[in-house]
Amino acid sequence: MTAENPTPEDQTTEPTFERMLDDLESVVEALESGELELADSLEKFRHGIELSKRCRAMLDEAQQTVEQLSDEGQGEGEAEPEE
Repeated sequence: MTAENPTPEDQTTEPTFERMLDDLESVVEALESGELELADSLEKFRHGIELSKRCRAMLDEAQQTVEQLSDEGQGEGEAEPEE
């Protein structure tokens, strides 16, 4: 399907890290503008906190994957000397 008419699968998939980071940057810009009503500012802030938590979780997961792959890579061939 086209970008204008996303498939139902597109609507249920988790947003990418990059998309959430872009959204978080937009939230920060809106809050820094000082042009929002108090209620809107609080809602944006809540949304920003949620995005931040989700981004952090994705980064933690990626770091864990990198560490696991690094550990597996060290198990192959010669072992590195311990310090």
